[in-house]
Amino acid sequence: QVRLVESGGGSVQLGGSLRLSCVASGTSSNTNCMAWFRQAPGKEREGVAEIPLNGGRAYYAGSVLGRFTISQGNAKTTVYLDMNRVKYEDSAVYYCAAGDACGRWSWPGHGMDYWGKGTLVTISS
Repeated sequence: QVRLVESGGGSVQLGGSLRLSCVASGTSSNTNCMAWFRQAPGKEREGVAEIPLNGGRAYYAGSVLGRFTISQGNAKTTVYLDMNRVKYEDSAVYYCAAGDACGRWSWPGHGMDYWGKGTLVTISS
């Protein structure tokens, strides 16, 4: 069973930066993609960024492109989300997810098989 644990959430000032981390354990050869999603109060969960674990190109939601960066750590099952120039609309619970392939955000469950419990990010003035 894959377990995902997020960390790094908290309060950050408008325009500031924050790094989220996700450590995966129990992964198998079928775990080929890791991603970050977020859900703001009253809104649906949405994809933020995803990265293939085989070294392929990352993909970003348009709302974060150029501001956020997803990357893998030296341990390939650790994924980071560097959030820069944050906006009020970036406030949300951020979830780490893992699955066997990327590019499935429109699928049920966003195409991901495993989810972390989430970490809260709040943008303040």
